[in-house]
Amino acid sequence: MNHLVAPSVLAADFANLQRDIEMIDRSSAEWVHCDIMDGRFVPNISFGLPVLKAMKKHTQKPLDVHLMIVQPDQYIQHFKDAGADHLTVHAEACTHLDRTLHAIREAGMKAGIALNPHTPVQSIKHVLHLADIVLLMSVNPGFGGQSFIPYVLDKVAELKGMILEQGTSTLIEIDGGVNLDTGMQLLKAGADVLVAGSFVFKSADPIATIASLKALDPTQAAV
Repeated sequence: MNHLVAPSVLAADFANLQRDIEMIDRSSAEWVHCDIMDGRFVPNISFGLPVLKAMKKHTQKPLDVHLMIVQPDQYIQHFKDAGADHLTVHAEACTHLDRTLHAIREAGMKAGIALNPHTPVQSIKHVLHLADIVLLMSVNPGFGGQSFIPYVLDKVAELKGMILEQGTSTLIEIDGGVNLDTGMQLLKAGADVLVAGSFVFKSADPIATIASLKALDPTQAAV
């Protein structure tokens, strides 16, 4: 399948959030990526349920919600009610990840597992079949605008091998430092979904920048 693009509203202009959400809706991006931070699992605070609910009114595209919070199990139904279509939780934040993934699916959302850069992909081998998405962080979570961590490319390739071996339809999503150069490398390694924040929203023409990410073709990349 062709890869997907999910602009991250963490890098949007929060004073003009409706404008930026509607821009994503007009673009060739498939998902709207929403980073929820609690100031505990990560050292920053972003936004919560009321903002997510307001955003849902201004897009026809799925809200791809990435929880960077402690005790995410407490909020599964709340995020469903606020409009989340996908709910991704950090393996590092879930004592009972199997149970959490089942609960997300039972609530009617696609279930995702996020892994910090240092967390090995083998740690989720036995629950991979429960994940619609695995989000590999290619920066340390908590802040936008960070530089890409190159060893994540090896994790992408390893995870793609696990998915093929198990025969699941899990999508590999990447968040952190994505641009045209790193995006091409990630797609060649086996990524399916590119999350881009600063690269999109700090560009002169965000819709054109999204289109350029969509146009990346790893089959045409120089060897």
